[in-house]
Amino acid sequence: MTMQTDVRSSRLTQSGWLVSGTTRLKGISIRAGNGSSTSRASIFDTSVAPVAATYAQSGTTVTVTSTAHGLTTGQSIAIAYYPNGSQFSATNGNYTVTVTGANTFTITDPNSNTVGSGTTCVYAVGGNYMFFYAITSGDTYQNYVEFPGEGIKAYQKIYAYFDNTLVSSVTAIYG
Repeated sequence: MTMQTDVRSSRLTQSGWLVSGTTRLKGISIRAGNGSSTSRASIFDTSVAPVAATYAQSGTTVTVTSTAHGLTTGQSIAIAYYPNGSQFSATNGNYTVTVTGANTFTITDPNSNTVGSGTTCVYAVGGNYMFFYAITSGDTYQNYVEFPGEGIKAYQKIYAYFDNTLVSSVTAIYG
C-alpha cells in the first residue's frame, strides 16, 4: 500500500468555501467552544452559497419558508434540517421542490414526522448535501469525523455553513 500524498486541509472560522473544484472529502474537524446551547455545522457540495430558512413537517410533507426564494417546481436542492426542541427533524438530503408560493415550497420526506413551524433549515440550490454535525453545550474539544474508503466526492465547491454559538472553526481534510 502506498502513501497518499495529495491530502490537504482548509480551515474556516465562519461560514464559507472550504475547497473549490472536484475533490474527495476525507474528514471534517469541528472545534467547539464552551456554551449553553447547541450549535451546528452543515457541509454542502455547491457552487451557490446556502440560504437559511425555516420549515415545518406534517407527515411526509415538509414546507419550507424562504423569503423570495426564486425556485421553480422540479428544481433540485440540498438541504440540512435543524432539530426542533424535541430533537426531531426532517431528513437531510437532496430533494426536488414543489413551489407553493413566492416564499414557500414543499419537499416530500421519505420519513413521516411532525415538526412545528419556525424550525431552522439551510439549503443550497443545485448542490449536494454532504454532512451535518451538531455540537451540544459543554462540548469544548475538537471533534473529528473521518469518511471511510476514498471519502465523499465533491464535484463543485465544498461550503461549510455554521453558526458561531459554539463552533469556533471547521477544517476539511480533502484530496
